[in-house]
Amino acid sequence: MASLSDIGVSAAINLLSALAFLVAFAVLRLQPINDRVYFSKWYLKGIRSSPTRSGTFVHKFVNLNLRLYLKFLEWMPAALKMPEPELIDHAGLDSAVFLRIYLIGLKIFIPITILAFSVLVPVNWTNGTLNDSNNLQYSDIDKLSISNVPEQSQR
Repeated sequence: MASLSDIGVSAAINLLSALAFLVAFAVLRLQPINDRVYFSKWYLKGIRSSPTRSGTFVHKFVNLNLRLYLKFLEWMPAALKMPEPELIDHAGLDSAVFLRIYLIGLKIFIPITILAFSVLVPVNWTNGTLNDSNNLQYSDIDKLSISNVPEQSQR
């Protein structure tokens, strides 16, 4: 049976791995060797030239500009605020579709989450159906489920 601490450990592992992948993406995106992967549309338009053709040997493979590492997430708010035609021109149709799906998901699931935590969780938590049953084994997380509400309850 999963307890609250088990779920907390699982959530911590998931959050830390998501953060690690985000940092890995941000660091790899800044490296000159990966420039054609992350900015291929700019190369096709002629806006950007290869950074591996100029500079010292180390600068061809590793970006040593520390200021870029400190502000590696600045592109996110700018992409969310950018008008859709400009985003399509700048990053491509797939990026615009991905952002649209992401924003629709936020608009759907944030209100549902607020509703669940403000209505359903208190209703399930305050019932004593599981406490009244002597022969049932349950954990703290079971108190949050519908199994803690009795049949034909007014709640």
